[in-house]
Amino acid sequence: MDKLTTAARAFAAKTMGHAIVFFAWLVTAVRGIWEGCEPVPVQRVYFANHTSNGDFVLIWTALPSRLRRRTRAVAAADYWLTNGWRSFIGRDVFNTVLIYRGEEGRDVNPMEKILEAVDAGDSLIIFPEGKRNMDPDVPLLPLKSGIYNISSQRDEVEMVPVWIENLNRVLPKGKLVPVPLLCTVSFGTPMRVRPDESREAFLERASSALLALKPATGPQATSGEAPEGSA
Repeated sequence: MDKLTTAARAFAAKTMGHAIVFFAWLVTAVRGIWEGCEPVPVQRVYFANHTSNGDFVLIWTALPSRLRRRTRAVAAADYWLTNGWRSFIGRDVFNTVLIYRGEEGRDVNPMEKILEAVDAGDSLIIFPEGKRNMDPDVPLLPLKSGIYNISSQRDEVEMVPVWIENLNRVLPKGKLVPVPLLCTVSFGTPMRVRPDESREAFLERASSALLALKPATGPQATSGEAPEGSA
């Protein structure tokens, strides 16, 4: 790929990032609620509940632009690499850390790729349930070990619980056209693996931190403000 093509692709990706952020705000008027921390430029892993393919886009939109630039989502390669359009969005627009959930197509341990991104100074968005939660009667699926492994191996990084509210109603599974509804993204208090804390104890604590952010009645009707900056 020559320099001109590379520059054109980068320009297209940046323009698409602007458009996606604006569209996400237009449809959801997403409001970031910083309950347990401030939106400051420190390295973090934002771990969130997962009910929609648009979850990481909403978190990314809720972040101030100065944080978006160094924040990457951890996403499934077997979804984002299925066609050229998804690949462009995943790789070029959002610079996602793409990992394979199964053995097929996996050329490296997923945790190695995640830690490589952390060591490069990036913040991450991760969904520790491992898949979309489609059960309306179960607020949160059991969390997988990834967030424990990250925190235990890179304890200088803040692990921030994040609760996304209402996006599953905006973009239900199988639907292509979103339904305009207000959404909130609540950021909780940073946590880390404690000395001698077991995997099970940490994941239980992380689950509790997520559920504590869940609104009792969903987001209240408020007027949104356009997101600061863009992709």
